[in-house]
Amino acid sequence: MTGNNDDREGAARSERAANDAGRNTAPPRTDWRRGKGRGNEERSAEMREQLIAAGRRLFAGKGFTATATPEIVAEAGVTRGALYHHFADKTALFAAVFEAETRIVAAEIEAGSVGSATARDALLSGARAYFAAMRKPGRCRILLVDGPAALGPAEAQRIDALHAGRTLREGLDIATSTGAIRALPVEALSTVLSAAFDRAALDIAGGAEEEGFMAVFEALVDGLMPG
Repeated sequence: MTGNNDDREGAARSERAANDAGRNTAPPRTDWRRGKGRGNEERSAEMREQLIAAGRRLFAGKGFTATATPEIVAEAGVTRGALYHHFADKTALFAAVFEAETRIVAAEIEAGSVGSATARDALLSGARAYFAAMRKPGRCRILLVDGPAALGPAEAQRIDALHAGRTLREGLDIATSTGAIRALPVEALSTVLSAAFDRAALDIAGGAEEEGFMAVFEALVDGLMPG
């Protein structure tokens, strides 16, 4: 009897050891809340970009006022809770879309004017790059029409000054400090030129010929040259 008990106890111990070994080598469980193994931060960033892209499509096509929150949720393919997790309201989402657009425009201006031999060439190349960037459908509506209306002129200008406005201001600052153009107040000059560029972009989006505006800007830039 003792031998049989020992055999049974030994078998039980072996079985427990095998079970423990199996548990130790099994792959860790994936928490469904972590997005099938991906980190929360990665999924959160992806969903935020998904919402911005959906908002951009709707704001560009329908405008800020005509776009309803349920449409944004449906377009993005997310829940209403997900929208409000990332953005306080429709205006906050629009602000994110607005900033993303200004960032893209700034990058295209910089790419278009890089390698310019003179300050004059840089200003004119930057103008052409700006007009080209603003031809993307819906961009004028987002940046120049709905932006100031939905965010307020001051906030729209503040965001623009961080990106597209910055490229113009920095270029003018370098040009004036090196004597490449006349020594005029940079902030005032930047404001006047920016307003002219924006008005021209709106007219071009409405069907006006770009070359007419480029001829005017070329004359303005020539007037900034020293001597």
